[in-house]
Amino acid sequence: MPRRLVMMMARSLAGLWLALALALPSSPAPALAQSNIVILSTTTSTQDSGLLDVLVPMFEKKSGLTVKTISVGPGQAPALAARGEPDVTLAHAAAVEKKYVEEGKMSNRRLVMYNDFVIIGPPDDPAKIRGVPKAVEALKRIAESQSRFVSRGDKSGTHVLEQGLWKQAGVEPKGAWYIESGQGMGQTLGIANDRRAYTLTDRGTYLAFQKRVDLPILVEKDRPLLNIYSVMEVNPANGPRVNAAGGRAFAEFILAPDTQAVIKTFGVDKYGQPLFVPIAGKKDEDL
Repeated sequence: MPRRLVMMMARSLAGLWLALALALPSSPAPALAQSNIVILSTTTSTQDSGLLDVLVPMFEKKSGLTVKTISVGPGQAPALAARGEPDVTLAHAAAVEKKYVEEGKMSNRRLVMYNDFVIIGPPDDPAKIRGVPKAVEALKRIAESQSRFVSRGDKSGTHVLEQGLWKQAGVEPKGAWYIESGQGMGQTLGIANDRRAYTLTDRGTYLAFQKRVDLPILVEKDRPLLNIYSVMEVNPANGPRVNAAGGRAFAEFILAPDTQAVIKTFGVDKYGQPLFVPIAGKKDEDL
């Protein structure tokens, strides 16, 4: 057979093999690897508190699955889920969560736990808010007395909550008394301490910094100050890589009595009080 004809046949066979290879379905190995990984989108507060450092190893040991965590702002965590990037979401942005559940992008929204915000300020309390039961009334008094108040001013979840409270109070905070730090919670606490000012903070960060600041808790335990965390499963229709079974397994784990018992005592050894209150099985209207 002429050499040229042999080479042409070889090239034709090579082309045929390439076409067949491209036409064949991809190897099942990536899907298998995917099924062993659970991607959790959650907020920086759960990550920074150290709670996930305790819960994730517990889940991995019980399930044999590996968790990869994406920590973002409270409104971003559900948004990632809506795009099909994680498998399960733990967040505290109720309005956004309910919207995505209604749209079918997430399902089985169930309450897990809550922590809360507090208003702290100088010991002499120039605005006279100590013990006021309503946060909105406390902010009115701060504005009326033009006592210094330090806001994060950074569009964080804490800042959004604060702005909502001012709105409910009928106050547009501005003037020399209202200071925007543009910083995180820790830095904002430091500025409030230096300026002998009031501020709104989550309890967990306050407990972590309480030995560094002379700003007692003055207002607490008002319903609008609750920071409620929910777990939601991601609809597998959101994206081709969603591991629905893995997401469901994590959701069931975090709601289980053993896990809720761990949440109930988390932080007690370090701060003398828990950082979160477990509420599995409750509804929004129960709180």
